[in-house]
Amino acid sequence: MICMSKWMISAKKADFNQTAERFGIDPVIARIIRNRDLITEEEIDRYLNGTLDDLHSPYLLKDVEKAADILADKIAAGRKIRIIGDYDIDGVCSTYILTAGLRACGAVTDAVIPHRILDGYGLNDRLILDAGEAGTDTILTCDNGIAAAPQIAYANSLGMTVIVTDHHEVPYEIQPDGSRRECLPEAAAVIDPKQQACGYPFDGICGAVVAYKLVQVLFDRVLLKNSQSRLRELLAFAAFATVGDVMELVDENRIIVKYGLKLITQSANYGLQALIHVNGLQNKPLSVYHIGFVLGPCLNATGRLDTAARALQMLLTKDKAEAVTIAAELKELNDSRKAMTLRGVEEAVALIEQTALKEDKVLVVYLPDCHESLAGIIAGRLKERYQKPAFVLTKAEDGVKGSGRSIDAYHMYDKMSECKELYTRYGGHKLAAGVSMPEENTERFRQYLNEHCGLTEEDLVEKIVIDVPMPMSYVTMPFVRQLSVLEPFGNGNPKPVFAQKNLSVCRGRLLGKNGNVGKYQVRDEEGGRYDMVYFGNIEKWHDFLTEHFGRAEKDRLYQTGSDAIRINVIYYPDINVYQGRESLQMVMKDYCL
Repeated sequence: MICMSKWMISAKKADFNQTAERFGIDPVIARIIRNRDLITEEEIDRYLNGTLDDLHSPYLLKDVEKAADILADKIAAGRKIRIIGDYDIDGVCSTYILTAGLRACGAVTDAVIPHRILDGYGLNDRLILDAGEAGTDTILTCDNGIAAAPQIAYANSLGMTVIVTDHHEVPYEIQPDGSRRECLPEAAAVIDPKQQACGYPFDGICGAVVAYKLVQVLFDRVLLKNSQSRLRELLAFAAFATVGDVMELVDENRIIVKYGLKLITQSANYGLQALIHVNGLQNKPLSVYHIGFVLGPCLNATGRLDTAARALQMLLTKDKAEAVTIAAELKELNDSRKAMTLRGVEEAVALIEQTALKEDKVLVVYLPDCHESLAGIIAGRLKERYQKPAFVLTKAEDGVKGSGRSIDAYHMYDKMSECKELYTRYGGHKLAAGVSMPEENTERFRQYLNEHCGLTEEDLVEKIVIDVPMPMSYVTMPFVRQLSVLEPFGNGNPKPVFAQKNLSVCRGRLLGKNGNVGKYQVRDEEGGRYDMVYFGNIEKWHDFLTEHFGRAEKDRLYQTGSDAIRINVIYYPDINVYQGRESLQMVMKDYCL
């Protein structure tokens, strides 16, 4: 086979027929579930039928009871509590959850979200000083704080109580014996499932879920009436953040999102409903796609180009007209962000292609004039395009700031930690990170990461795992409908893909206003014919056809039809609805000779 990517078949063993019979599913679906590393009947049942009762107890989080006790005492005493969040989807949602939760308990509370450019990520001395001058007794962080030991020490010195809720990696120091020593902030309570001493069974939750779990315990502490209905409302925001922060849809995350998607559509929150409306999604079932690529980016855009305080205000407002006004502003900002991102990606690609950067295994691209809030998005696009870890750095007031996005074979945070003397600030996890440094260190940063990356050429080849080699003739309407038991799809629970060899691509036409979608009729070796659609890079697909079958044959495909184009495809089946009529179609994900 001639492929740009590496195809691998998932070959995990189990008695698929027995699983299929036990759970009333197709054996192919049983095999897909096994491919998701679910083995026992209990695991499979929880995957297929898990409910909110299957979520882990919040009491398993280290310090959660201590934090709830402190908050309950502060609320009873009328002390002022300030919540300090973050400017992305997770930060906005977790700030909302804590604000709404504490106010339901009668707390005197306000919320501050740092300005991306003026403040940067997380706590800083100005935010601490402002809180003190505002008469704040207690600072409650969300989606940040685990790496803010100096700032929390400053708050302690001013007589404030600090409670940290976070989900990011705990900073550490390497000891002489090679072990890691955690560097925890000296807060009154630190809730972060990634702490070594935390016994929570799943550390892959986002900041909003950590906040939600704290609110659960707090509601118990103050014996809040109607707590279950309030928690259901807040769960919608925990689900929104789980998707928006690209957490893996496994374990309890899958249950939170599965139920949360329904709760989002049913939410009485004026801001959430306005956001759905301005994006034309009212009266439609929401999917992970809608949260991740339509609604979520609107929340992110305000934190990138304006201030995320607007997004929080949209969620907190009790005025329906104000919610609609802010939601429209957020959508407009997101549209501007898309155009700016496209220009930034084009500039970065040109710089890579025209310089020696294209030889690097870890891309470090300096775009001084790029809006610093777009660095992470552009880095993500570069990572997808080149299948390499990518950092995009931009010029800031005190040096350069940037964001990185990584591939599975490269633990970005650990590798960055090896040269932390180059930075003024940094943080992140395996697949994403942020960094600030003096401008003169950018080249040393690039050199160090490349000299010590440990990546092989094999690591840089995109890998596609095929769930089942399966002929298209197996696909039926009932089978496609039954695939929905595997939803929601997303990071950690991908849409299943199948493969078939020796397909003839017989006829084609281009759809869409830009002609960037291909629709084809394909034929298998037994003569079966199927509709197939391709939403990927149409230019790259045409280059492939031209290189291997000739330009004339590529043109003939769209004109009179071809009998010479034979390929292998990776696909997933779908139901196409057109003018009320349903038909099967296969969606091509990759192709090769």
